[in-house]
Amino acid sequence: MTQLVVGLLVGIGLTAAASVVLARRAATRHSAELRGRDVVDGALDATVERLERALDAIPQGVAICDGSGSILFHNETGTHYSSARHGDALVEAAIDDLLMRAVVGEACVETVELFGPPRRTLVITAVPLHPERIGSGAVAIIDDVTDRRHLEAVRRDFVANISHELKTPIGALALLAETLVDEPDPEVGARLTGRIVTEAHRVGRTVEDLLELSSIEAEDSRVREPVPVHEILAAAVARIGPAADQRSITIDVKDVADEVAVRCDRRQLVSALFNLLENAVKYSPDDSAIVVSAEASDHHVDLVVEDHGIGIPTRDLERVFERFYRVDQARSRETGGTGLGLAIVRHVVNNHAGEVLLTSREGEGSVFTLRIPIGEHEAPGTTAQGER
Repeated sequence: MTQLVVGLLVGIGLTAAASVVLARRAATRHSAELRGRDVVDGALDATVERLERALDAIPQGVAICDGSGSILFHNETGTHYSSARHGDALVEAAIDDLLMRAVVGEACVETVELFGPPRRTLVITAVPLHPERIGSGAVAIIDDVTDRRHLEAVRRDFVANISHELKTPIGALALLAETLVDEPDPEVGARLTGRIVTEAHRVGRTVEDLLELSSIEAEDSRVREPVPVHEILAAAVARIGPAADQRSITIDVKDVADEVAVRCDRRQLVSALFNLLENAVKYSPDDSAIVVSAEASDHHVDLVVEDHGIGIPTRDLERVFERFYRVDQARSRETGGTGLGLAIVRHVVNNHAGEVLLTSREGEGSVFTLRIPIGEHEAPGTTAQGER
């Protein structure tokens, strides 16, 4: 991308030079007329304006300096790093340093990490404008690669986690099957068969969650229908009931008026609420209680799941909605699950132009809120508000 920007600068510069030369030749042919000078000035002004507009349209920051290192031009993005304060002051200092090195003929690149909040990663590239002429000036390109790096990290985590989630049970299936072939004891054979069934179900749940997530991502334009909120709560609670009973966990559902409804995809919203309940059951102690409630306003309905489990550390609040992200890898292996539940929640909320709010304190529990607009509205996204 940086090479493209530099190439664009060179291309625009050549165009500008050509325009000025042509204008000057036209003025020379009409040197007897005063308007010849106006033609040159007008062509130059138009060229400069085109150059500035082109550079302002570039998402990267651009800074150009003269042979002494003094800044001659910033594009619109680049002005954010001029006379900056706090973290951006580090960027400005890095730009000045790299430009001084580029002025004497050295092309250089530096990555600047700003720990925020929010955390950002910037790559600054500085090159001389004329490598063969030392001291002719330099250009710096400031590229914010934060989102790119984050997507790369999510992709790597996804590949690593899905490989682990499938490799472990598949390996166990192969080992159990090999053992079962030569096992003469019927009781041992029955136990091995039971383990095979368990591991097969584990693979099946992972595949089902992947298919459900893919389906939800592709269904953001489905037709919605008004659905009573109490029906959504009842369906999700009934689905999580067996898992909660095994742990003697009580699901306390607060009463919701029958007339409270939300325009939604019933299946998706039940799935999102179920995944929040499943998450709460996994990380709550035995014999505890989970509270499910709904609150309606003029514009939206809040579906709330509150538990008194282990909570989420503050450092993990922004990442728990990523696919396969684990707050505690060791505990996740104990509790099971695919690590896709909260990712499904996030996509359901986005499909409904809503947001999911998370408040959590480590050791005390978590409160997840699905905020779904009653009508059709734009979504602000996913927000983590608590501490853990």
